[in-house]
Amino acid sequence: MARTAPRVELSETEQTQLRTLLRQRTAPLRSVMRARILLEAAEGQENQAIAATLKLRPATVSKVRGRFATQRLGALADAPRSGRKRKYGPETQARILAALDAPKPKGYVRWNGRLLAAHLGDIPEHQIWRGLRHRGVSLQRRRSWCLSTDPEFDRKAADIVGLYLAPPLNAVVICVDEKPHIQALERAQGWLRLPDGRALTGFAHEYTRHGTSTLFAALTVATGQVQVDHYARRRRVEFLDFMNQVVAAHPADNLQVILDNLSTHKPKDDAWLRAHPRVQLHFTPTHASWLNQGEVWFSVLSRAALLGASFTSPAQLRQAIDDFIAAYNPKAHPFVWTKVKVRQKTPASKYADLIK
Repeated sequence: MARTAPRVELSETEQTQLRTLLRQRTAPLRSVMRARILLEAAEGQENQAIAATLKLRPATVSKVRGRFATQRLGALADAPRSGRKRKYGPETQARILAALDAPKPKGYVRWNGRLLAAHLGDIPEHQIWRGLRHRGVSLQRRRSWCLSTDPEFDRKAADIVGLYLAPPLNAVVICVDEKPHIQALERAQGWLRLPDGRALTGFAHEYTRHGTSTLFAALTVATGQVQVDHYARRRRVEFLDFMNQVVAAHPADNLQVILDNLSTHKPKDDAWLRAHPRVQLHFTPTHASWLNQGEVWFSVLSRAALLGASFTSPAQLRQAIDDFIAAYNPKAHPFVWTKVKVRQKTPASKYADLIK
């Protein structure tokens, strides 16, 4: 007597879930295939007809129908695999992570796989490394951060961000910052001939020091253009000399100047500021100089004109910076605040406001 395939009767909710699964682009292919089998079977199709339509083996269709009779939509998931049980499960992961908080062996300042294996005793080293990789834990990487301790952080940050996004009428917003002690390094450069005939160009790790130079920069937020000057030192006298140049470059404008908290920027009795009523200073919060767009521009300068370059004197270094600015200013554009999606290993994603 021929066996009768189990009847598949779907509720409205189950039909909706199955059809939704079919429309999902990221749904697992095996789950989609099983959903198609159940929908075809619910319409009264036989196993042979379903297998022919979906290009499957009839045994596969029969197995899915049989699992649906006992598990309902649980039949969409994979059945438990046969074989030996896992020896190292979540408990092992928890023990490895807990061991990282234990005191290090005498003479060591950090854990490694070999030391953890010796400490735990029954977990081999390769399994420890596997568990750490699974959790995204690196024993050698060290990350650093600096949290602002300024009690008025919100007010100061809002003030500066407000200047960027909605500057006052008839005012020019300028970010002033210094890059002290830029080294004029002479590097050995040239061509290196390899045994296979190829030639590489580059520079050696050895270099000769030829002094330093301090760069003052004023970035106009609305245009992105930069005004600079070079000095041997970074004192109050150099700062005021540069600020006089900035004021002279904007003879009829009210200047909103953004600065960090360097002591030379904010003396107790600021006679220069009283003599220049058109200038208003705004200071970034403590440990938050990254709010100053001048810091962003210094990064552009370093990557474009200084990194890996060779200079035989501070004068040559200053000339290279001036040449870069001469090429940069005609094409300059303002930095734009935007939202950047940060990809994480966890399903949740977070967004951060960054300067592009």
